[in-house]
Amino acid sequence: MAKAAPKAKVPKRVVLATPFAGIAAGSTLYVATPDIIAAYIARIPPGEARTVEQMRRDLAKRNRADATCPVSTAIFVRSVAEVALKELAQGTARDAVVPFWRIAKRLPVDAAWFAAQLALDAQG
Repeated sequence: MAKAAPKAKVPKRVVLATPFAGIAAGSTLYVATPDIIAAYIARIPPGEARTVEQMRRDLAKRNRADATCPVSTAIFVRSVAEVALKELAQGTARDAVVPFWRIAKRLPVDAAWFAAQLALDAQG
């Protein structure tokens, strides 16, 4: 018997009953999805970079929340980057992958590589 396709993740807003990851109880927490994280990263202009913290603030504001979940966001950023790295290793063109180098500075990738990718962005 064939397995059903996995259910797509949907974003959500939750009110915290207890403090979580430095976010106070009673705060509204936005939980994004990997697709939302990938789309945010893809919209960062070439040659520019954002911090994960800035992305979390932007997503919280856009979604009328006090904060964006730091745990799921970190997982999703890493996942997006791993997919892009795999695609690059398989020969996918650089401009056809999510440009994770514009945000994912904490991955086990050489800092010079990140800088080179941003420089390539700036060249167009």
